[in-house]
Amino acid sequence: MKSQPALQLWSKPNGLGHPRLGLVVPKKTARRANRRNYMKRALREWFRLNRHRLDGCDLVIRARRPFDSSELQQVWAQLERIVPKKTC
Repeated sequence: MKSQPALQLWSKPNGLGHPRLGLVVPKKTARRANRRNYMKRALREWFRLNRHRLDGCDLVIRARRPFDSSELQQVWAQLERIVPKKTC
């Protein structure tokens, strides 16, 4: 059985010339607040490191399953695959 992807992404041009980020980490995904906060911090860090290539996009990222520091590189690699290159 194939496991579901860790993240789901929606993107849309915003016409502002700079990217914006929205994060959704539901309680159903990670019950403990510290786990949800870690996931949001990790996703924000990826966004900070890659915002230069996201001209004028609104991105909403939803965590579908929990991840921790041991899976962080895999989650970032998944983001690299699913985030549109340079423009929305």
